[in-house]
Amino acid sequence: MDESGVNTVRIFDTTLRDGEQSPGASLTSAEKIDIARQLARLGVDIIEAGFPAASPDDLEGVRRVANEVGTPDGPVICGLARATPGDIDKAWEAVRDAAKPRIHTFLATSDIHMQHKLRMTREQVVARTREMVAYARHYCDDVEFSPEDAGRSDPAFLVEVLAAAIEAGATTLNIPDTVGYLAPAEYFMLMETLIRETPGGDGVIWSVHCHDDLGLATANTLAGLQAGARQAEVTINGIGERAGNTSLEEVAMALHTRPTFYHLTTNIDTTQITRTSRMVSNYTGMPVQPNKAIVGANAFSHEAGIHQDGILKHQATYEIMTPETVGLSQSNLVLGKHSGRHAFRVRLEELGYEMEDADLNLAFQRFKELADKKKTVTDADIEALIADEFYGPDEVFTMEGIQVACGQMGMPTATIKLSGPDGTTRIEAAVGAGPIDATYQAIDRIVGVPNTLVEFRVAAITEGIDALGEVTVRIRRDENGRRTFGGHGADTDIIVASAKAYLAAINKMLAFTGFEDRQPEGDSSTIRVSVGAAR
Repeated sequence: MDESGVNTVRIFDTTLRDGEQSPGASLTSAEKIDIARQLARLGVDIIEAGFPAASPDDLEGVRRVANEVGTPDGPVICGLARATPGDIDKAWEAVRDAAKPRIHTFLATSDIHMQHKLRMTREQVVARTREMVAYARHYCDDVEFSPEDAGRSDPAFLVEVLAAAIEAGATTLNIPDTVGYLAPAEYFMLMETLIRETPGGDGVIWSVHCHDDLGLATANTLAGLQAGARQAEVTINGIGERAGNTSLEEVAMALHTRPTFYHLTTNIDTTQITRTSRMVSNYTGMPVQPNKAIVGANAFSHEAGIHQDGILKHQATYEIMTPETVGLSQSNLVLGKHSGRHAFRVRLEELGYEMEDADLNLAFQRFKELADKKKTVTDADIEALIADEFYGPDEVFTMEGIQVACGQMGMPTATIKLSGPDGTTRIEAAVGAGPIDATYQAIDRIVGVPNTLVEFRVAAITEGIDALGEVTVRIRRDENGRRTFGGHGADTDIIVASAKAYLAAINKMLAFTGFEDRQPEGDSSTIRVSVGAAR
């Protein structure tokens, strides 16, 4: 406890051991080293690097972590071992080169485990605990003991087992809720009872290790800390057996955000949390759910207009911690159909677009139309929308509507409606080799300007199946001309984007050359070239 009355909780990270036991989350030795180094940067106090007796590769992985990360100013490096001499020998072989090594041994204490798994009596369990803790202690001074399935064990029997472990030399006693069975109030009472009634309990560090089978791992861990435990066993992203373990980021940020309630702190550098989370997710292949606390994609995202307006006026209205605290650059105002005009204006300003109210209203209307088609509107979407709507050429011809029919059973047909420079509206239809070819032929019939299509490119400028597509075209005034005119269009419908791009190029050409050489509508001298299957 420091002068302010605040206690420091030791963070025992078991991502490389319990976390790796998640189905499909196996890590190579090199990946373990990378994660261990990042955990050291994060500021964890103890790294449980693996279960050395599980396999030769696991032993070698723990040994590498001990050699490369277990420096004098680094974290304690721990190896897990069942309460058997062979396991403890391998654990010591793996961690002995660390500047601060620890052996963590465990033995089940619940009746169901003793009867069906161990086939041992209570007396045998007490004797084995005393013997194996002493055996581990002869290797190193830092020995942790866990009564497996403590959450379903008889508290009186736990006191007997833990007293034997202390007598044999255990320095840390960990109380695991192995199957995530207890409620927070129960776990609090269990920890409080054990700390108070275990002989010698005031001379050891008490630890909590909770699983998330009922979604209570973090709540139970915090309850155990309130009861007097000063070590929390956690994993990055909460990965682990079955439903997972207590999440490091949740515990660390709960204590960081509510210091006046818990009166506890950690040595965690919270600005490293996001980076660590992403590394573990990438290496294990286990994605983080979007609504995961602290590190999920939505944790600092706001789409509702009311929330966005509040955040823009004062961040604390809807955020109890800042994104910078966990290593993010800023909150994410997710632009979608629920977003308001205020958030849209701010995002435009961030992208460098200053607009008068009239233009903003028009842009916001176009944004809403796009948001109805897409779940999320990205910055690339907005930039394409603004460029398409406000920074294109002066329109000679304006597209009022388009309808296309295509498929294997019929001929690709396009009907286009354009308004011309004199204010009149024309509708034409054409059949082509493909829907885009038909669209361009229909446009040509109305515009009546000979041109050669020299380039046609399509790109998806945003991610996802609902991506905004951008089409770029270049045309020449005639076959012998050297000057080309480009146009681009963006839309979630690639045919519409293609029509916008072609019409934009034509408008540029007309703005440059004028209308003197326009052919009568439908004149066969209009020059066309095929663009292959795209058209």
